[in-house]
Amino acid sequence: MRIGELAERAGTTTRALRHYEALGLLRARRAGNGYRAYDERDLRMLRQIQALRAFGFELEDTRPFVDCLRAGHPEGDSCDASIEVYRRKLAELDECIARLTEVRERLGSQLAHAELTFAEGASEPRCEFSCEADEGSTR
Repeated sequence: MRIGELAERAGTTTRALRHYEALGLLRARRAGNGYRAYDERDLRMLRQIQALRAFGFELEDTRPFVDCLRAGHPEGDSCDASIEVYRRKLAELDECIARLTEVRERLGSQLAHAELTFAEGASEPRCEFSCEADEGSTR
């Protein structure tokens, strides 16, 4: 199939396909007339890339999955390198969740303090929320 058909079947653009090709994620063959030629394997690799991108993976993170498919494995995540990317991404998510949990707790404390101050009839609202980046200063 030609690049336009592959793009249409995958729901993407020919520009994106050329970009993936430039990065080595997609390998086009050339037909006798010089046009790029793709097959169902290319569509499968492209769908693997799209699925991972939908999870928030960077393009470079998709490479081990594509390489796994190219090596003839039935799934892109059935190779050690792919599994390692999953592990790294989960660790990144855990770090992000921990940071967000800390921010949520600090914000909850600030809200409780503000509500208590308001309930006690404070005449002037004050914001005492401080960020670590502020090095303890108040706003």
